[in-house]
Amino acid sequence: MMDTKEEELQEPVFPRIGVVGVGSLGRHHARNYAGLASEGLCDLVAVCDSNEETAREIAEAHDCEFFNDWREMAGKVDAVSIVTPTETHCETACVFLRDGVDVLVEKPVARTIEETDRMIAAAEESGSTLMVGHLERFNPAMIALRPHVTNPLYFEIHRVSPFPNRSLDVDVVLDVMIHDLDAVQWLVGETIKPEAIHAVGIPIISDKVDAANARIEFENGAVANITASRVGTEKIRKTRFYQTNSYVVLDYGTRFASLTSLNPEASHPLLGININRLEIEDVEPLRAELSAFLNCLKTNSPPPVSAADGRRALELAIEVLDKIDSHRSRIKV
Repeated sequence: MMDTKEEELQEPVFPRIGVVGVGSLGRHHARNYAGLASEGLCDLVAVCDSNEETAREIAEAHDCEFFNDWREMAGKVDAVSIVTPTETHCETACVFLRDGVDVLVEKPVARTIEETDRMIAAAEESGSTLMVGHLERFNPAMIALRPHVTNPLYFEIHRVSPFPNRSLDVDVVLDVMIHDLDAVQWLVGETIKPEAIHAVGIPIISDKVDAANARIEFENGAVANITASRVGTEKIRKTRFYQTNSYVVLDYGTRFASLTSLNPEASHPLLGININRLEIEDVEPLRAELSAFLNCLKTNSPPPVSAADGRRALELAIEVLDKIDSHRSRIKV
C-alpha cells in the first residue's frame, strides 16, 4: 500500500490556466479551457477583465477566480491566453513570459515588429513558450487540406463579413486579412519571401481601413490576391488556389475542402475530371488550437504557430498597410 507521499508524487499535475481578457473572444477561450479541464487536460483557475461584471460572470460560469488586474494572477497560473486589445499584448506577455509563464497571444501578435521582438526575447530568456493564435490553421477544412498542398501557384481569397458588433482597435488588415496573410505564407512555404506587394484600402464606416485588397507576388512566382472587408452584407471566408495538376477550394465558414484534378489517362478531358471532397473531422477550431497549445506544454515541443510565424504575418500586414497608405495619399481618401 502506497503512503501519502508516494500518492502525491504520482498525482498528475495539470497546468493552471488563466485567460486575460474575456470579452467577445476571450470568453470562448475560457469556455474551451473549461471543457478541456473537464477532460483532465488542464485546470482553468482564473479569468481577468477590466470590466468587473464581465470577469465575475465568466468566473462564476466556470467556477474559477476572477481579477480586474492581470498582474494579480502572478504565481497563480502556469500558462495564459492573452485576448486583449493588440496595444496591450507586448507589456502583458513580457511580464508573464519573464515570470516563466507560457503564453498564447491572440493575433496580431503585437502592434509592431519591435514589440514582437521584445516578446520573443522574453520567451527565449526564460525558456517559456510563446504561441500566436492564428486560428484558421486549426480549422478542420485546413487540417484536412494541408497534407494535399504541393506547390500553390495562384490564390483568390475573399474574407467578407458584416461590420462587427464589438470595439475595433485595428483596421481590417490586422483584424481579419492577417488570417489569410499567415495562411498564404504557410502554404507557399515559410522560407519563400514576398517579392512585390500592391494594395488598396479605404475607410467606410470607421476611421480605419474597413475594406482592402492586396496582391502579393512571391519570389518563387506564386501570386495571392486577397480581399478583406468588414462592411459586407454576408459572411464569406473562402480561399481558392491552383497548384500543379489541381484546383483547390477551401471554405473556412462551412468547413469544406476539395481538390479538382484531371486524369491524364482519360480518353477525353471531360471524362477525366475528378473532384475529391475531403473528409472533415468537425472540431471547433479554437478548441483544436488550445488543445495544441496544451500539448506543446505537456510534451515540451515547439508551438504549432510560433512567435516567428506571428512576426512574419505581422511584417507582411504592415507592408500591406504601407502600400494602402501610399495609395490613399494619392487618391486623398
